[in-house]
Amino acid sequence: MPTEPVPPLIDAVTLRQRLAAATDLVLLDARPDASAYAQGHLPGAHHADLETRLSAAHRPGADPRCGGRHPLPALADWCTQLGRWGIGPDTTVVIYDAQCGANAAARAWWMLRAVGHRAVQVLDGGWPAALAAGFVPVPHAAVARPRQPYPADDWRAPTIDIDQVAQRAGDPAWCVLDVRAPERYAGRTEPIDPVAGHIPGATNLPFASNLDGDRFVDPAVLRTRYRQLLDGRPADRLVVHCGSGVTACHTLLALEHAGLPGAALYVGSWSEWCRSGRPQGRSP
Repeated sequence: MPTEPVPPLIDAVTLRQRLAAATDLVLLDARPDASAYAQGHLPGAHHADLETRLSAAHRPGADPRCGGRHPLPALADWCTQLGRWGIGPDTTVVIYDAQCGANAAARAWWMLRAVGHRAVQVLDGGWPAALAAGFVPVPHAAVARPRQPYPADDWRAPTIDIDQVAQRAGDPAWCVLDVRAPERYAGRTEPIDPVAGHIPGATNLPFASNLDGDRFVDPAVLRTRYRQLLDGRPADRLVVHCGSGVTACHTLLALEHAGLPGAALYVGSWSEWCRSGRPQGRSP
């Protein structure tokens, strides 16, 4: 297990070099389309499906009013899945998707970090960057070397629930950040959830602003931007949410890239809030 901090991002050229030399590196493909994975993926990559592996969205009785559209799986289920992929505390993990981390690669990164795993990175530029670097997709599913369930007894990364969000959205000592597109935050459109708008008191900085084209913005630029948002508050006074707790992880990844760790994830996000009967904000 590495003792030095592991950068949260890796470029495709470096990944190719690591794969040529690594003896214990696991690749996860977090693209949402299982058929795309079946048609071709990076050699050795396992499919980390958002609906069935990175959330409990399809568990019996799942209700978006309690936990949103993509609630976290039970800790034991996640640890078991990591073992099935062959991931243990000493494993290096690299995750990619086709939307610069926003499909679900950042969510998988956060979930690994949340059980204490350190050696996990997201491929900067994702699937297109891998192809541009010369990776040749393969159609056959990867063969895992299963291990025991990952040894974790708690989610270690900070999360907060809907009642805590309601308290902190009105507290000037806290910053509640909505990373959805501006038109969704404003309440002008809502393509997924039944109600448009935002949590009253939340501010908006879309996750897409973390990117310059298809790569993450320079960490110094991100650091300045998020320090301005925090306005003197420490990073552990920031709560990040989105529609269902997925793209929020993109901003948590960007914060880590910027050297500002410690923000909390509101997993239920707008998908839970808008179904709760609580007040809803709209902007002009």
